[in-house]
Amino acid sequence: MTEQTQESATKKARVITVAEAKEILSKIDPEHADQIQKRTQDYLAKFAKTDSEEARKMRKQLVEECGLTVEEATELVNILPKSQEELRVFTAGWRKLIPTSTVEKIIKILVE
Repeated sequence: MTEQTQESATKKARVITVAEAKEILSKIDPEHADQIQKRTQDYLAKFAKTDSEEARKMRKQLVEECGLTVEEATELVNILPKSQEELRVFTAGWRKLIPTSTVEKIIKILVE
């Protein structure tokens, strides 16, 4: 195995929220950021709806208390739907039925 192959084999992808991505990119010195990093920082500054710590906390609650996958929870934390109707738009795409009681719990977690 070449060194590059070993390096890529040991890296693992993980799903992060927009807020977490903003936190990661904020550590880059703007003087050394390339154009893509600068544009991404601008996008994240406009669309991050919460801070990274709160995003991690909400995602963890959604996974543990509502039985969502990490990907589903991350999607909801990024969007922060405020009503059951708005939430149902996203859950319909997941092709699984979520009980109303769980939907109410999800909204409560996201709105807190």
